[in-house]
Amino acid sequence: MSGQNSQSRERPRASAIATLSLIPLIMVLGNSMIVPVLPQAKAALDVSQFQVSLFITLFSIPAGIVIPLAGILSDRIGRKKVIIPSLLLYGTGGVVAGLAAWIGDGSYPLLLTGRIIQGIGAAGTAPIAMALVGDLYDRQSRSKALGIIEAANGMGKVLSPIIGSLLAVITWFSLFFAFPILCLPAAVLVWWLIREPGTQKEPPPLAQYKNHLMNTWKNQGKWLLAAFLAGSVTLFVLFGVLFYLSDVLEKTYRIEGVRKGLVLAIPLLALSSTSYWCGGFVQHRIKYMKPFIVAGLGTLAVVIGAVPFVNSNIVLISLLVVGGVGSGLVLPCLNTMITSSVGKEERGIVTSLYNSVRFIGVALGPPYSALLWTQKPPCFCQSAALQR
Repeated sequence: MSGQNSQSRERPRASAIATLSLIPLIMVLGNSMIVPVLPQAKAALDVSQFQVSLFITLFSIPAGIVIPLAGILSDRIGRKKVIIPSLLLYGTGGVVAGLAAWIGDGSYPLLLTGRIIQGIGAAGTAPIAMALVGDLYDRQSRSKALGIIEAANGMGKVLSPIIGSLLAVITWFSLFFAFPILCLPAAVLVWWLIREPGTQKEPPPLAQYKNHLMNTWKNQGKWLLAAFLAGSVTLFVLFGVLFYLSDVLEKTYRIEGVRKGLVLAIPLLALSSTSYWCGGFVQHRIKYMKPFIVAGLGTLAVVIGAVPFVNSNIVLISLLVVGGVGSGLVLPCLNTMITSSVGKEERGIVTSLYNSVRFIGVALGPPYSALLWTQKPPCFCQSAALQR
């Protein structure tokens, strides 16, 4: 009987990881696909650099706010009941943003509204998928599964600049209409293929749920806070640099369109490849997780410190590849540590809080970079411009 149960669990595990990998891939398109077209959007809408950066910020901040609520809801009613409506809402926001941009004059506020709707929908996608992976896989195989999920997230970042640049050949806002085309099939696949592990018919009282969460935070809060901060800083650096690089490639190096998308994809491919390798490597070598996190964060610090002094596009891209490798060492290890630190009853809210601060890092990176540029151009841009 136990063998039969084990066999019946293998099939949903295999189908689940394939299906759930689509969710972070689609979610990351929400920001990364837009990065290459931001200069075109800025010109078309006649807005400032800071205003165009809000395309990313007003997606990420609502997501960061709603993610904890989605996590609580998923703990109480089930993961699929949150993921599927969230995917549909995410796609709807893309339609609103696309139609707003199509209208033309005066569409900027409505376009931002569409981005906010997308952010709210995104809150219930990849963060809850991460919790569901934690439910589906035991501790031994969880790190590899989460490495695949993070690799899919990274692959979304790799593909999104290329997809965004290709769609921009039609028009810069055509990419917004790609979201419903992707989200609807993903929602159907989640509903059809994933068998969620048995959930309680009656969720525990809120007071009991709160007590479980408070005890978890009391016992493990210090290291969880450090892990949350590490994830946020990693993505703050990544998206700040990507936003900055998108503008520099076009203005300084005259690299535009699909060529720019391919260049932006290079460091992200390093992140995705490293994430996939790291998830499998630490599966049976848990002792390496903390050293990998420290090494990855140290690598990012060195890269960011060196970037302002670079006056070559080849050296710049090489540095960012190294930064992608550093990020790929950090994120899968953090995912495994956080999802494994709590029980199923509160896994949704804890992983959601973690993803919430990740979104905050994504939200703050681009506007912070934009504000820095308005004060003083980076050294390497000035130098490169003089060389031209």
